[in-house]
Amino acid sequence: MENLKPGAVKGGIELIVGREHCTSRGGGPWVFKTPAMVQFCESSCHTLLQPLLGEGRNSVGTVVYIKHLAPTPEGMKVRSEVELAKVDRRRLKFKVKVFDEIELVGEC
Repeated sequence: MENLKPGAVKGGIELIVGREHCTSRGGGPWVFKTPAMVQFCESSCHTLLQPLLGEGRNSVGTVVYIKHLAPTPEGMKVRSEVELAKVDRRRLKFKVKVFDEIELVGEC
C-alpha cells in the first residue's frame, strides 16, 4: 500500500448501458439507474486500483456520495474518469465522473 498516493490511480472504464442497468418509470424510456451508476463507479475504482494492491489484497466501497445529473438511455456508452484523491492509511477516497456520449451524467 506504500505505492498508493493521491494521483497514483487515474484512468477510466467504459460500459454499454444494457437493460439490466436501467429503469423505466410510468412507461417512459429505459434509462441508466442510479444504483447501476453506483456499481459502475465502484467497479471502475476497483478495476483501476487492483493492479497496485498486490496479491491477496482487495478493495470494497464503504461510503458513496453520488450526484446523478442527467439520464442516459439504454444502449448508450458511459465512461468513468477515476482519480485517487486521498489516502488515509487503508482508507482510499476516489473522485469519479461519469460521462455518456453527450455530457457529464454523474459525479461520485
